[in-house]
Amino acid sequence: MTDQLNETAAEPAEAATEQTEGTARRRASFHPLEVSGVRRLTNDSIEVTFAVPAALADEYDYIPGQYVALRAQFPDESGTPREVRRSYSICAAPRRFEDGSSEIKVAIKRDLGGVFSTWANESLEAGATLDVMSPAGAFISKHRMTGLNDPSSIDTEREHTFVAVAAGSGITPIMAIARTVLAADEHVRFDLVYANKAAMDVMFVEELADLKDRYPSRFALHHVLSREQRISPLLSGRVDSEKLTTLLNTVIHADDVDEWFLCGPFELVQLVRDTLSARGVDPEKVRFELFTTGTPTNLEGNIGRPVVEDPSGANVEIEFTLDGLTGAVTSPVSANETILNAALRVRPDVPFACAGGVCGTCRAKLVSGTVDMAENYALEPDEVERGYVLTCQSRPTSECVSVDFDA
Repeated sequence: MTDQLNETAAEPAEAATEQTEGTARRRASFHPLEVSGVRRLTNDSIEVTFAVPAALADEYDYIPGQYVALRAQFPDESGTPREVRRSYSICAAPRRFEDGSSEIKVAIKRDLGGVFSTWANESLEAGATLDVMSPAGAFISKHRMTGLNDPSSIDTEREHTFVAVAAGSGITPIMAIARTVLAADEHVRFDLVYANKAAMDVMFVEELADLKDRYPSRFALHHVLSREQRISPLLSGRVDSEKLTTLLNTVIHADDVDEWFLCGPFELVQLVRDTLSARGVDPEKVRFELFTTGTPTNLEGNIGRPVVEDPSGANVEIEFTLDGLTGAVTSPVSANETILNAALRVRPDVPFACAGGVCGTCRAKLVSGTVDMAENYALEPDEVERGYVLTCQSRPTSECVSVDFDA
């Protein structure tokens, strides 16, 4: 994602079991974690490892495919410290050490003009401490895995095929998913189409090669380079509709896939979704996550964009419940303010990460009133039917609105 939205992040589907849903939809909370290692992946990307003490290990349990938000202070144009949040997918399979501690690994790719990603790539070192949000997100296997500590829960009655299509740093959550499902059961096959500009841009190149060596008959890797000529024309150039159709017809055998994972920029993800839909693939089998929606927002740190009530104009009353406490704020109709922005003006701990309709961290249930939700790349259709909204994208269309973040 962009610096205004969520730099090169992938966050942004409910899982089928109670255990998975509890992990995927836990209450987001920040804790300071020490950076135990920084490893260079490419010229423009790093892998950052956070040490999680035993006392917090349960807070940072995660399902492969989830993400964490990082929080830090950066000076704005006037030199005033401003909180910046950026979300990054977890790239490693879950593990717990003998002393009860654990770790979180994320990959951060530098974005052009990105304040956080540039600072991290140039200055972040082991020993630093950052505020890290507990894992969240629903880019997880919906039917195969019931939780972090039970990868054997993958159904082994028959062979299962997973396919991932990723671009650039969209490989980050795919690494965690692929490592976990391949190690969990010998009946799993995993195909990966990974698009990059050039070979030097490929993140986790050694880890991907290791997976191919470890599971030669079950892991198939298809590198597609848009700016380098490969031996096969099929693997050279941009992944367009024609190339994707050929890949699906000759390499992947799309009709036999149990679950799809799509992660990358909007255009690629939408192309694959549309193509799969045209082929009759059940949308329940397709999981997707975006870098960016192409519509960055202007959320001002964690305090909300400044808004002044209009005593002579029309106002909207917004009520919200968070952690059992009820808050209220008045929002001028002329400000066209989102529920999230309004709530942040009176309570800075309202949960959010990307503010772009991608991650779902700001999800709440609409209790009363009506809203217009501009974008939705995080909520499942059944969630929308049950009345859930993304508060970062929802603007009131009635005089009073009430939402519940605890629902």
